[in-house]
Amino acid sequence: MRVVIAPDKFKGSLSAPEVAQHLAAGLRVSAASLGYPIDVLSIPVADGGEGTVDAAVGAGFESCTATVTGPTGRLVQATFAVRGSEAVIEMAAASGLGVLPDGIPAPLGATSRGTGDLIRAALDAGCRHIVLAIGGSASTDGGSGVLRGLGARFLDSRFLHADGAEIPDGGGFLTGLDRIDLSGLDDRLKETIIVLASDVDNPLLGAHGAATVFGPQKGASPAEILCLEAGLTHFVSVLGETIGARAEDAANEAGAGAAGGVGYAALAALGAVRRAGIDVVLEFTELDKRLAGADLVITGEGCLDHQSLAGKTPVGVARAAIRAGIPVIAICGRTTLEPSEARLAGFQHIYPLTELEPDPAISMADAGPLLEQLGQQIGRHYAPDGPPAQNLVTVPASGRPPLAVRRT
Repeated sequence: MRVVIAPDKFKGSLSAPEVAQHLAAGLRVSAASLGYPIDVLSIPVADGGEGTVDAAVGAGFESCTATVTGPTGRLVQATFAVRGSEAVIEMAAASGLGVLPDGIPAPLGATSRGTGDLIRAALDAGCRHIVLAIGGSASTDGGSGVLRGLGARFLDSRFLHADGAEIPDGGGFLTGLDRIDLSGLDDRLKETIIVLASDVDNPLLGAHGAATVFGPQKGASPAEILCLEAGLTHFVSVLGETIGARAEDAANEAGAGAAGGVGYAALAALGAVRRAGIDVVLEFTELDKRLAGADLVITGEGCLDHQSLAGKTPVGVARAAIRAGIPVIAICGRTTLEPSEARLAGFQHIYPLTELEPDPAISMADAGPLLEQLGQQIGRHYAPDGPPAQNLVTVPASGRPPLAVRRT
């Protein structure tokens, strides 16, 4: 029996590789106890946010580390992934909420500069096709920090010497911006394709923009949100003086408001192409190709809910499995989906940890052992050569022979 495990992370609990590891351990215990051979292939995946680098490393990319500017200016160690001329960069590793010193938000001063540092590190490694996975950012600086990390200068020459002095990092200081000098941008960017992996479709400005919608998640008060909105608006105006109408056009594009406006800088000044995160990840993990010969696909994430149905990891994996005619089931910490919704998404069954441990705190703390138990349960349910026919249900598989399923 060949099983492909392709989960996302269980946020706040386990990374995607850890989820796959524990589940596989449980499957192997069941296979050994029931005496059938099992081949488990683990393919950690993600939807373009946190965990994307883990997915790349699981797909054969090399893990690399760079020292970059953290969201408050303190240096941090950030990991990215390289395979040949391709790189996968995760913004959260350099500029995310998770690397804020002591977890203290800095809504006005937080910068995305470290993400620019990471892009430069990928260029230094010879990469000319860069996937930029954005999500979990600590900043609302419109991506000005990314551009500064790549050599741009953000100047205030109104009250200083003629050559100008750089304004401080952070969205709270953009209102003091007088001009932008892009002449120092890394020349290697001209021959580089940047793919913006993001499912966020917010514009940069306004009621649905970066500051208003995502600022509160980064600790911004109502007054600070107004300050950030004013700074982003001014940034668009000044950038327009440098690159023309593209600056304003990009501010209105879907995804410009992603990651505190990093989407905007990437689209407007770096020529990035925006794609759905799950599509990008499934492409570089070559999931379609690696499903060949599988009898069962297991996917999942921490919470399976209605947001999951809008293109999150499990649904993307389910679609790939359905195209290949392979049964697919989901595991999760908890779910709010009705059985009918699960079937429409392509899942033959959902196995939540809450069925084993109803207390959410305990379920999160003990997710590893619980997943091993779940793996054993699934290994029994889906064991080949099951009991007599009256105890079997069949799993329709679009052209593949039905898979016997044990009832318990």
